[in-house]
Amino acid sequence: MAAPRTLTVSVRELVEFACRTGDLGGRGEFTGASRALAGTRGHQRVQQARPEGYEKEVPLACVLEADGFTLEIKGRVDGRWRGACAPWLEEIKTIAGKWDGEADPLHWAQGKIYAAIWCAAEKIPSLEVRLTYLELDSGHVTTLRESFSDAQLAEFFARVTGEYVAWLGEQFCWAGTRDESIRALAFPFAEYRAGQREFAVAAYRTLARGGRLFAEAPTGIGKTISVIFPATKAMAEGHFSKLFYLTAKTSGRAVAEQAVADLRRGGLRLRAVTLTARDKICFGERKPCDAAECPFARGYYDRVKPALRDALGRESLTREVIEEVARRHEVCPFELSLDAATWCDAIIADYNYVFDPAVNLRRFFEDGPGDYAFLVDEAHNLVERGREMFSAELRAAPLAAVRRAITEELPACGRALGKIASFAKKFAAENPASRDLPQELPELLKKFLALAEAWLAQNRPAPFRDELLQLYFEAHRFVRTAEGFDENYVLLAGPGDDWRLRLFCLDPSKRLAEALARGRAAVMFSAPLSPLDFFRRLLGGGAGDGTLQLPSPFPPENFGVLIEDTVRTDFKSRAASAAAVAESIAAFLAARRGNYLVFFPSYSYLEAVRPLVEARLTGARFLVQRGGMSDAERASFLAEFDAEHDQTLAGFAVLGGAFGEGIDLTGERLIGAVLVGVGLPQVGPEREWMRQHFAERGEDGFAFAYRFPGVNRVVQAAGRVIRSETDRGAVLLIDARWREENYAALLPSWWRVRRVRGAAEIARAAENFWSGVPQRPE
Repeated sequence: MAAPRTLTVSVRELVEFACRTGDLGGRGEFTGASRALAGTRGHQRVQQARPEGYEKEVPLACVLEADGFTLEIKGRVDGRWRGACAPWLEEIKTIAGKWDGEADPLHWAQGKIYAAIWCAAEKIPSLEVRLTYLELDSGHVTTLRESFSDAQLAEFFARVTGEYVAWLGEQFCWAGTRDESIRALAFPFAEYRAGQREFAVAAYRTLARGGRLFAEAPTGIGKTISVIFPATKAMAEGHFSKLFYLTAKTSGRAVAEQAVADLRRGGLRLRAVTLTARDKICFGERKPCDAAECPFARGYYDRVKPALRDALGRESLTREVIEEVARRHEVCPFELSLDAATWCDAIIADYNYVFDPAVNLRRFFEDGPGDYAFLVDEAHNLVERGREMFSAELRAAPLAAVRRAITEELPACGRALGKIASFAKKFAAENPASRDLPQELPELLKKFLALAEAWLAQNRPAPFRDELLQLYFEAHRFVRTAEGFDENYVLLAGPGDDWRLRLFCLDPSKRLAEALARGRAAVMFSAPLSPLDFFRRLLGGGAGDGTLQLPSPFPPENFGVLIEDTVRTDFKSRAASAAAVAESIAAFLAARRGNYLVFFPSYSYLEAVRPLVEARLTGARFLVQRGGMSDAERASFLAEFDAEHDQTLAGFAVLGGAFGEGIDLTGERLIGAVLVGVGLPQVGPEREWMRQHFAERGEDGFAFAYRFPGVNRVVQAAGRVIRSETDRGAVLLIDARWREENYAALLPSWWRVRRVRGAAEIARAAENFWSGVPQRPE
């Protein structure tokens, strides 16, 4: 018979679950980061004032045997004294801002649990529990005392742990049901596609033994089901306890939800919650949200447990389900989703919730690595997202606006901002870029943070509060990023009155590797993910991590790839080549009526070429992507590809934008695409510093900064055309650089490329493809 599984819970977590009532804390009740440091120092000051024999930071633990599992409860009490007649223990709490003199019931509960553990371990008949409150602003210390018998403490301990153990018991019962369903679960489709079984086996082995796998799996293999299915098998075998499916876009989360739904139809029992950003799921209209005013935050902890039971009974906790349950029980939907995540088997979420140092799920990660598995979809996106997560910026305009707003009421804080602005403006004028971080800047920011915290902690309303709070978060992010400033960073500056300072992460691999270490296994997959060594390197992998590169499962004859490699589309040549590009596009689109996407390297080049194409294709209809399109506008753009048309529809878009990936236009909804250029990111200081950074380390700097990301964009956009085994479609690539081996070699090996020169050859090759004439690859 297998030994009972051991679970661990901290005294704080136990008490918060069983005893917490009342309102939801949050942005309405501010506690600053540096206040935590001040709190630590306050603890130490109180402890140093205690009598000889006082023990500090004492670890206490006990073990409870339950039906099918063992629960270890542990924590660290702030202090205790073993007096012969009247032993006592103490919990020390620091107060930022005004205190009403009343003890928090959670603090009493925490002290009583520690007291119960100590009494039971050493058979102490009675014990005094002390709560000591230190007011940080005034330094005033208040100690509250209450004595309890061992029987009273044992009764309280049994009541608190009883509720928690009951929830855990239900969880273990659920886990048994889940695992039994997984053991009986079959692959949800009649047969595997080409490459799909190989991918699933590789994913399973990684998830079972731990480590990382980097896989390039082209569109059509069925990437999502190929990782989620083996992940459920590994979970049922006990290789990990929680699965994180991480994506860059909402569409990716919907695909994961659908894959789990497909498995449920085959008998899977699995609780999966989808996390939606706070500002998108919030029921209130005021931004940022104010917990003190929100009816869904007030009394949250009085209503959350019934809401949790309701939600967990659904198994599929999508955004819609979370919103429905939250409205029924009148609780915050965002916090409900986070609380539900604790009890769910799988979490479907944005990259941020694991990788971003500002918003990652500390409830899972703050105590060190866990037995988690990460499935990272469209992993090529994580390189640039990682750079943004690990970078930080200060700008003149928001700082100046806050300074003007607060100077009268908070003069010291205003002066601190003035010093930051003076230093930043001078530094930016003298240092457009620096590999060294001036230490004066973080120190100036810390002074502002301390002053801002002192006021924000009072939780007083003011017209400038939201703006000050936002600037506080930006300054704190900058200071936190500065603490990790190393050879992988550069400080970039924009001079003048509208100065800007940016701590830019050149290479996110170190930070991404640290985040991946929070779990025991990770599968990073995408189509494309080439070159694999490049992505493995930048995504935090090492030489010992596995790689897998799979061919497309679709018949290669269904995908026609034409390359016009005589037209130059580099920046200097664009004006001269616009007419030739337009002729090539028109010839390709005229070969067959249907829906097409035409991608350009920039909006300006798009607008230069578009009227020339329209003049040559008078019977076609054209759509144009605009900068900054809203979600509704993007949806309207794509909806045009769903409708029946009696004429060719051409959607003009920008490479690397919203329509270059993450859209699924199957069948006749999209039959072709034109890709102008090789997708290179725009030249700028950040890219140039990236090029230099990698070149200094013996890499091909231009390839790392420009070529690899650029060609990846092209292949990603081309992948919009063939989405199923029955699709047929063609793409036209236009750029003279495709003649160069260092570009052409990056295209997928399974592409059957035909090189065409001029509009006549393009038209003839496209017509032959659509008529079924075999294409001669080159």
